[in-house]
Formats: sequence, structure tokens, C-alpha cells
Amino acid sequence: MLYSHTDVVPAEHDKWVHHPFEAHLDSDGRIYARGSQDMKCVGLQYLEAVRRLKGWGFQPKRNVYVLFAPDEEIGGHDGAEKFSLSEVFRGLNVGIVLDEGLASPDEHYRAFYAERSPWWLVIKAVGAPGHGSKLYDNSAMENLLKSIEIIRRYRASQFDLIKAGLKADGDVVSINMAFLKAGTPSPTTGYVMNLQPSEAEAGFDIRVPPTADTESLERRIAEEWAPSWRNMSFRFQQKVSVYDASGKPVITKTDSSNPWWALLENAVQEAGGKLGKPEIFPASTDARYFRNLGLPAIGFSPMANTPILLHDHNESIIMVAK
Repeated sequence: MLYSHTDVVPAEHDKWVHHPFEAHLDSDGRIYARGSQDMKCVGLQYLEAVRRLKGWGFQPKRNVYVLFAPDEEIGGHDGAEKFSLSEVFRGLNVGIVLDEGLASPDEHYRAFYAERSPWWLVIKAVGAPGHGSKLYDNSAMENLLKSIEIIRRYRASQFDLIKAGLKADGDVVSINMAFLKAGTPSPTTGYVMNLQPSEAEAGFDIRVPPTADTESLERRIAEEWAPSWRNMSFRFQQKVSVYDASGKPVITKTDSSNPWWALLENAVQEAGGKLGKPEIFPASTDARYFRNLGLPAIGFSPMANTPILLHDHNESIIMVAK
């Protein structure tokens, strides 16, 4: 099954050199478009490959399904998840799934055998309100800022492993603050300045690799990041398990036990390409729904010598005609 998603993230039009939804082709052969890398180029590559193979009279030994699905950028719950659990999908008897990967800045194509699971964490602090001039302990904002600083230090320790070359992006726990919400709104000034708020919240996008000690991370959240003794609480907007139903990490084998992996390696070599060391995808994709069923799934976007621009301003791809 050659899988791709059709939805894209929003774009800030004024930050682009060309309109993000006009697929502008410049004189250098670069296509500027939201979704050009994530992942409309891959879906079009599937179609072009099928077109050429049919033109050569190629007959595959198994059925090849090309699937375009919605909603990946918001979790895929109404797209790939429901489809993977449907009778229609079971009837296809799929043996291998190819889904999105990432562009590679060098000559090696990148292949991904697993991915980090999203844990979207919201931490809330409460405390007595007070005058803006008063200094006192355990205000909501003070408690939240303490947590933010503790989380920042943990984030730095994970990032240092990447900077030192000891870990790849997909091998560490990443944390980025997504929002900070506090204060009392005012219709005239925006926010009341001389009132310390009684509640404050922050949201964090956490990505957890299947190799992580999730029990230790959960304890860290409860005991260090949002301890109840400091008037803190937490909840998950989304928490995707890194384990399958049997309690094993959700990964696809990339050794001799997986004949599909050997076929991909050979295909890349025969096409004159170079395949890099298999990686854990740093974000999340719809491939996880198929891996959860025990199916092998490889993330593979054949874009070598291409800067990684998914979700960036001026997302683009070089068109190479052969």
C-alpha cells in the first residue's frame, strides 16, 4: 500500500515569497507550495511510478494499492485510523505500507522504521490572586514559571545529546512549549496589569520515541513538572502509546527478518541511490495505525539533496525532469 495524506497545515501568506497555495514554479525548477514536501510530492511520485510501470507493461506479483487520506495533520483519527480498522482494509491483505519520511540535505535517502509518539501536555497552576505590586510565595504564575524552567533544563539535556552527535532527532524526548495562557482580560488595555492571576496554564508538545522509559517520564511529569504539593495539575490533550497491544515497542524490523526491507534497499541501490541508516521519525505519521496492527511500515520520501522545509515558510521542492 502506497499511502499519502492530502491535508496540509495552514500558511502565513505574507511570510512567503510566492502564494503558498498556487504551486508557483520558478525559473530554477523550484515549486513553492504548502504541502510540496509534506506530502503531496510523495503521492505524485506514486502516481508517476505507477504510470511508468504500466507503460512498460510491468505486472506486479501482488496488488498495489495507492491510498490518499485526510486528516493526518490533526491526528488522522477520521482518516487512517478508521480506515485501518475497517473491513475494507482487512480485505486488502496488505503486506507492506509505505508512508511519508523526510527530505535529506545530503545524498542519502532517509528511511524510518518507527516514530515518536505525541504527548500533548497541559500544565495548570493555581494560587490566590493578589495586587500586582505584592511579592508572595506560591502564586499561580510563580509556580508555573518554576515548572517551565525545570522543563527547559530537561529539554536542554535532550538537545545536548543531538548537538554532541550522540543521538539523532528521533532518539530523544523533544519538548516545545506550544502556548502560555494567564492573566485577566481587559477591554481597554488588553490585560489587567495590577492583578496577579489566580490561574495559569502552559501547553507542551512532547514527542516520545519507542525506546524511551515512559514510566520514568510519567513520574517526572507528576513529581517534578506538575507536583500537586505546588498547587499544580496536568492533563493530556493527546497521549499516544509507544507500545502495541502486546506491550512491545511499535517498530518495523530493518534486518533480514523483514524481506520488505531488503527489497527497498535493493530498489534504491538499483536506481543509483544511497540509503542512509534507518531512523526513528522525529514526529508522528499515519504509519503508526498500520504498525499497531503488526504490519511493517516504512516512512520514505525520496528527496535527496533537499533542505527540510515541511511546515516552514516557503516550503518548496526542486523538480527534476528525466
